[in-house]
Amino acid sequence: MESQDELVKTTPLHRRLALGVRRAGQVLLDQLYPPVCLSCDAPTGTADTLCAKCFAALRPITAPLCPVLGLPFEVALGPDTLSAEAIADPPPFERARAALVYNDLAGTLVSRLKYGDRPELARFCARLMAGAGHELWAEKPILVPVPLHPARLRERRYNQSAELALQLAKLTGLDCELGLVRRVKKTRQQVGLSGDGRARNVAGAFAVDIERLARRAGRRLVLIDDVYTTGATCKALVRALKKSGVEHIDVMSFARVVIAAEMPI
Repeated sequence: MESQDELVKTTPLHRRLALGVRRAGQVLLDQLYPPVCLSCDAPTGTADTLCAKCFAALRPITAPLCPVLGLPFEVALGPDTLSAEAIADPPPFERARAALVYNDLAGTLVSRLKYGDRPELARFCARLMAGAGHELWAEKPILVPVPLHPARLRERRYNQSAELALQLAKLTGLDCELGLVRRVKKTRQQVGLSGDGRARNVAGAFAVDIERLARRAGRRLVLIDDVYTTGATCKALVRALKKSGVEHIDVMSFARVVIAAEMPI
């Protein structure tokens, strides 16, 4: 194994200089703008993270969980045991996973990413998603963000789901396809709607680019979204893709609502 000194000696000069410049620039930035917690603005050792107190307030979703909907179980019930929700209303997708249970802190991060002009928050969110969705990456799927209607995209300047998908692609090495699906119906925001209302709101809202899809024929897709609430949006998107011939589709979100009382209002 090469020592650190040997590695330095064998690294081209221009690469060593570039690395030195980047390090110096990072030190200067940290002095001018010390990194702070993404939630409470307390000082942190590194950028794009939470302080220890805020991090402890997150509720990661880990096993045991429903193999279909990814809902956490209190106790292990066996690897094939489905949640009551998955049995009562089987989804059109194969698996859904989320990094966190939707709570006050997760909601704050999502709100800042989505409405607060803070696209850089996607870097932190994607790190948690990459680990939580590890079983979805094995077959080298294509990441497909839930699209925004063009009018809403102009209002917000960016699509938070696309930001998450792009950061996930960097972390996992997976392909990301931003234009595979378009939102052709300007739906009202889902916040405040009931489960049935959300489903009606997004019915017929999506159109698939058949030519792009043909170039990706046979590949598994993973839909990327910020929050999985009732699943109405993802289910409508999955149905549009399946009508276009896609067979295998999973869903990955940053956070998911576990009980109705936690639905964003």
